[in-house]
Amino acid sequence: MAGSALRRLMAEYKQLTLNPPEGIIAGPINEENFFEWEALITGPEGTCFEGGIFPAKLIFPSDYPLSPPKMQFVCEILRGRSSVHLDPACAGDDPMGYESSSERWSPVQSVEKILLSVVSMLAEPNDESGANVDAAKMWREDRAQFNSIADRIVKKTLGLHQ
Repeated sequence: MAGSALRRLMAEYKQLTLNPPEGIIAGPINEENFFEWEALITGPEGTCFEGGIFPAKLIFPSDYPLSPPKMQFVCEILRGRSSVHLDPACAGDDPMGYESSSERWSPVQSVEKILLSVVSMLAEPNDESGANVDAAKMWREDRAQFNSIADRIVKKTLGLHQ
């Protein structure tokens, strides 16, 4: 199983290098282990995260793409911690009922689609199915505070500490 996962990851990496999506750089941490990747995601233009550079790590299971990778930002993203676990590719049904399984992980997904969905999430967070309930509530009820925190985080990613 790991052999087919490796072939798939190598093909996806090749595609990402030949035709990289705007604002995303991703690839294996080292070419001896294609199951651990680094990614740099640029905050989408016209959003409160614009200009920020958000590093992340992706860990792929040996049965990828049958099972989704795990993704973790290695910087602060509205949680007050240096590391925020993010799994945009959850398998199975959403227990809250906001997403059907058809909207969630499927083996036809790709690394590019996962990363683009993260960019989309930064641009327009889903406040009804947020991984961080407090941030989702702030997004809905106090956008100015949300934007202020996002601005601080963006400056931090650029080394412009306040």
